[in-house]
Parts: sequence; structure tokens; C-alpha cells
Amino acid sequence: MNLLLLSNSSSDAGYLTHALPWVQEWAGQHDASGDALFIPFAGVTRTWDEYETLVANALAPLLTVRSVHRMDAPVTAVRKARHILVGGGNTFALLGEMRRTGLLAAIRERVQSGEASYMGWSAGSNVACPTICTTNDMPIIDPQGFDALGFVPFQINAHYTDAHPAGHRGETREQRLREYTLKQPGMRVIGLPEGTGLQVQGTQYRLLGDAGARHFLGSEAPRWLPAGPLAMA
Repeated sequence: MNLLLLSNSSSDAGYLTHALPWVQEWAGQHDASGDALFIPFAGVTRTWDEYETLVANALAPLLTVRSVHRMDAPVTAVRKARHILVGGGNTFALLGEMRRTGLLAAIRERVQSGEASYMGWSAGSNVACPTICTTNDMPIIDPQGFDALGFVPFQINAHYTDAHPAGHRGETREQRLREYTLKQPGMRVIGLPEGTGLQVQGTQYRLLGDAGARHFLGSEAPRWLPAGPLAMA
């Protein structure tokens, strides 16, 4: 499989601008002459038309983007796609719509076959995991199950931060992720800070960006992983 899983899309530089060199390398694994299929279902406070335009403009130097919501036969489109893009927003809304339309199974089959490359950011990275249980989002709909695409054998927490504003009495992100790993001791979690991502090419994993990633497993103390090759044994 060829995967690019980003923590975030926006930055001071623009939408997906910080990731364009990574996207170029990712896109080069397959012929980029056709449409890149965009899945906009995580968009809730923006329309899917608006979301398509935003992503198409951002990736125009590299890919021609067309959203699946405009298509009469989206499952057929997935089965022909070479590049699949899954945007961020609300993870529950994304997973629920992917399941309802049959795209969850179709994308899993297409990407695992090696016939298409997969790129996700934020919620799009969450659904690449075995489940969406480490998303930061509220369950605004019932997605009919938490199981997701399962492209990677671990969970991702996008937009990872352990910032704790003065006066805030709720749990920190680190505390919430430790709650998860204590209840799911066999499943590791990779916390991706802003400006980072994960590249997967076959069995090779690489952390992208300068910040590295935060690693959680069972009752172990969380630790930082440096950018570069990532051993997942």
C-alpha cells in the first residue's frame, strides 16, 4: 500500500501547502493523468461543493480533483481510481457516510490491492486506522460501528497536543489517550502534532515533519518518536 496520512490540512502557508512535497512523492507512485477521487463526507460546516473546490485548488499543481458526491456510481469510481483523497472534518460523519454508501469496503479493497494510493488528513487519517476510537471529534451521528479501513495496525490521534490552558480542569489529550491504551493495552497510538504526517510504502513507515510523534502503548509512559523511519514491530 501507498499511504500518506497527515495530521492537518491548514497552516499559515495555506491549505495543504505545507504538505505539497510529500503529496508530490505520494502521487508519483501511480499515473496522475486521471482524476483524483475526493471523499468530502467529513465536511459538516462547509458544503461538499465548497470542500471540493478548496481541495482542487490546493492540489491543482499536482492532481485533478473530482469529488465522489457528484458521481452517479461512486463505488464504480473507487474501483477505477488511482488516487483517493479523504478530507478532514468530523470523523463520525465521514465514517457513517462511507459505510452507508458502500465506499468503506470499496476503498479498503482498492487500496489494499495496491491499485490505488490513499491520502488522508485529520479525519481522513483517523479512518485509515483499525477504528476511529482515538479521534478528537464528537459523535454527532451514529456511524453504525467504530471499525474503519484498517490500513495501519495502530491508532492515530491527529492534531496531537498536550497543551493545557490555565484554568482548564478537564483531561489533557495525553490523559485521554492513556485512558484508551489502558483499556486497549495491545493497541498502540501514534499522536501526530500539527505539521506532521506518516508515510507508508509497503511495510516501510516514516514520520514526516520536524516534530516527530507521541507514542502510547498500554501502561508504558508516553514517549516522543523522532522524525524519520518508524519501526512498528
